[in-house]
Amino acid sequence: MNSNKPIAVIILNWNGHDLLNEYLPQVVATTDSAVADIIVADNGSTDNSVELLKAKFPDVKLLQFGTNHGFAQGYNLAIEQTQYKYTILLNSDVATAPGWITPLYEYMEANPNVGACQPKLLAYKQKDEFEYAGASGGFIDRNGYPYCRGRIFGTVEKDHGQYDDVISVFWATGAALMIRSQVYLTAGGLDKDFFAHMEEIDLCWRVLLMGYDIKVVPQSLVYHLGGGSLPASNPRKTYLNFRNNLLMLHKNLPDSTRSRKLFVRRLLDTIAWAKFMATFDFKNANAILKAHNDFRTMRKRYTSHPDIDLLDQRSDTHRNIIVDYYLRGRKTWK
Repeated sequence: MNSNKPIAVIILNWNGHDLLNEYLPQVVATTDSAVADIIVADNGSTDNSVELLKAKFPDVKLLQFGTNHGFAQGYNLAIEQTQYKYTILLNSDVATAPGWITPLYEYMEANPNVGACQPKLLAYKQKDEFEYAGASGGFIDRNGYPYCRGRIFGTVEKDHGQYDDVISVFWATGAALMIRSQVYLTAGGLDKDFFAHMEEIDLCWRVLLMGYDIKVVPQSLVYHLGGGSLPASNPRKTYLNFRNNLLMLHKNLPDSTRSRKLFVRRLLDTIAWAKFMATFDFKNANAILKAHNDFRTMRKRYTSHPDIDLLDQRSDTHRNIIVDYYLRGRKTWK
């Protein structure tokens, strides 16, 4: 799929007729067609998503896959088949604000050392609040727990413009991730073994290891529904989050620190398991057990590890958010 435009806005779809019908009109209306093509990569949908696209959105380009490859491999296939300087991975439950693409594009053009960036994410239903999955930039703490500028664990802040400055982050949300396409491919893309959840953090970790910076550009604004695939309390989501977090740490930590940090993380996961057990939430407790069992098998696939520990090297990863949040009562980024 060739184009003279620099940006591909790729929306991955699987049986998302209703989401496309609600959100895609705003994406089309607010995206500068002079610099970007909107592409829907369909992951083998069995509803009438494709028929909707052909009938209602004739200017949107369509890639069709015969099966559901998951979030990670679906995007890998789509980016391999397109030839754009930049790719924006955009969730199907994201509504974009007018002019959203310009600040991202201008910033990437002006800063070749930046491999990826994200806009500010606000909640679609509470537009004065940050959105859980990305807020105003993502980080991880010393134990590998993800959090955001504007969201720590379950506490989501209201947006008062307090995080409108452009800063370096550890990860950019996969809900609206702009990345240099060649950097994406060189880094190996999203890990298909993750299937879904935390795969963008793993990708961003590898982009950082390549020597690139990652930024949040809050002058670009989008609204994310969130939970469009799985609700937060779903045991499948619990399983993927716990398993993938362990895999991410195993992959991206060096031999010198990996065993120690994974030992600490697995102890903390045991506390999470005990909490589910104490509240009689046996499905989510069992999901944690399955995550750890599958991790022990899947980690054997990863035999190459970096020489440096970004969790030690970067100042923004020294925080212990469990201590800060639960013991010190620090519920906000500031």
